[in-house]
Amino acid sequence: MEHVQEVLKTSLEELERVLSTKTVVGEPFVIEGNTLIPLISIGFGFGAGGNIGGKKSGDGGQGAGTGGGGGIRPVALVIINKEGVRVEPIKSGMAGVFEHLGDTLAKAMKEKEDDDD
Repeated sequence: MEHVQEVLKTSLEELERVLSTKTVVGEPFVIEGNTLIPLISIGFGFGAGGNIGGKKSGDGGQGAGTGGGGGIRPVALVIINKEGVRVEPIKSGMAGVFEHLGDTLAKAMKEKEDDDD
């Protein structure tokens, strides 16, 4: 059963490496004076198992394995500008992200035009 323990230990170490604050809070980027910070939802599942087999002849085998899957989706944007800080939820994945980016850019361009006048 040491194989199973080693496989589980390795799997959990890899998950720990992947799951950090930096994974769910994206790198900020600036567009037209607006700092945008993406917030991301991560889901995953995994399983592991193993067994030691034997035959009456004394030959035997052992094995272990893991498997899993996961997904990532954007859930909100933190928008920081001269008006303050707000969180805009993203309802439908990447289409929603682009919709919010478009709205934010349009608003920033309007403000810039107003400032120039």
